[in-house]
Amino acid sequence: MNKPLRRIAIFCGLLVLTLLLRDNWLQYVKADSLKDDTLNRRVTIARYSTPRGDIIVDGDPITGSTKTSKSGLNDLEYKRTYKNGPMWAPVTGYASQAFGANQLESIEDGILTGNDDRLFFRNTLDMVTGKPKQGGNVVTTLNSAAQKAAYNGLKARGKGAVAAIDPSTGKILALASYPSYDPGSFAGNSTDTDSKNWTKLQKTNDPNDPMLNRALRETYPPGSTFKVVTAAAALENGLYSSAEEKTDTPLPWIMPGTTTPLPNEGNIPCKNATMRVALQYSCNTVFGKIGADLGKDKMLEEATKFGFDAEHFTPVRSSASVFSDDMNVSQTALSSIGQFNTAATPLQMAMVASAIANNGSLMKPYMVDKLQSSNVDTIAQTDPEKLSQPLSAKNAQILQSMMETVIKEGTGKNAQIPGVTVGGKTGTAQHGVANSKNPYAWFISYAKLADGSSPVAVAVVVEDDQASRDDISGGGLAAPIAKSVMEAVIDSKK
Repeated sequence: MNKPLRRIAIFCGLLVLTLLLRDNWLQYVKADSLKDDTLNRRVTIARYSTPRGDIIVDGDPITGSTKTSKSGLNDLEYKRTYKNGPMWAPVTGYASQAFGANQLESIEDGILTGNDDRLFFRNTLDMVTGKPKQGGNVVTTLNSAAQKAAYNGLKARGKGAVAAIDPSTGKILALASYPSYDPGSFAGNSTDTDSKNWTKLQKTNDPNDPMLNRALRETYPPGSTFKVVTAAAALENGLYSSAEEKTDTPLPWIMPGTTTPLPNEGNIPCKNATMRVALQYSCNTVFGKIGADLGKDKMLEEATKFGFDAEHFTPVRSSASVFSDDMNVSQTALSSIGQFNTAATPLQMAMVASAIANNGSLMKPYMVDKLQSSNVDTIAQTDPEKLSQPLSAKNAQILQSMMETVIKEGTGKNAQIPGVTVGGKTGTAQHGVANSKNPYAWFISYAKLADGSSPVAVAVVVEDDQASRDDISGGGLAAPIAKSVMEAVIDSKK
């Protein structure tokens, strides 16, 4: 070969090599970034070219898909629809042609669109048979009757959240938040209505904040409901060994390092009260002193065992609840009655109640039972998983008996269910600077059937800005909602 031809051949070879290198760079190195580029319409067009799979509750879909009018700039064929959208929004999240997706709609997008690698065989088979590509389903652990009871109960009160768990498995049975929003109101992108609805929901400093998932993302001072954690710490650390043992608690009790007495609510029998009586009447002095006697480190250890100071993934992320690790003795006392810096999500307090109901074993909470292909074959199944052991079975049963006294004879009588053993704890948590705003009404509980099984544990928080301050109590506002949720779960098992 003469020199000119050789040079041309080498040059052409270099061009081919460069082309191959560039092709591999685009297909392998840059593939993910190009796929996720907001300017890449092909991914979005593909995502909405077929109906999405559904999110399932009790065997029925709570989502759907409908054809859109492909006109103007809208080249997306299907958009998401929702049944009872506001009620289920804390579970589903939203999937919008214009504004993306969140929560289950985002986390399980690959399954719902049919693009997940685990659906490869199904997609290949459908391609061979000529069947259109279809998304898979997300089957939840939710109980529709419990969710309805929770949502309607909150709606009647104006603002708040509910979380309900099956103590033996960790399955989330209800997850309600109010005010809420309809994710279907901005699911498309072809009309001004979608943009207007979305913009309306994005208002800053809106105290109602309907897009806030209060059950998972909002942390509140738990007030006296946290006293069950303090009681568990006292039992686990041997400070007291039974519900009937009298506590060494003077009245008044001065917080260490201060000249300030820790007050109780009203004239209640808290002086040297037993653990049972102290929980029944919700004695601040008793549980504040327990926290001070145990100290910050032991209280923190127990709170952590119950799930505090850690995010939880259901798979939707839940904010971390807080028990501080930097407090003096008097601050530890206040934190031990659910005030000072202590803060908890409703899910966290449902976890506390469920661990006690489950004889001390805390199961990891989850809301996705299984993932299915379009022909409902199971491609992934969630197995119950133990998260921790906050207290022994013996101490859990002592605490159960104390919580059951709260329902039978104490502040939680509004949660009584005929023929069912209910344990619970009320709470009224301070809110605002110097407690200037209406307090939060809390209630945590569990139901126990005649066979000893406990099918549900519940946490309810109510933010009632319109109620008279004197009318706000966990037993008055939150307990009836918890009762209706527990009844719904029990009735669904009959």
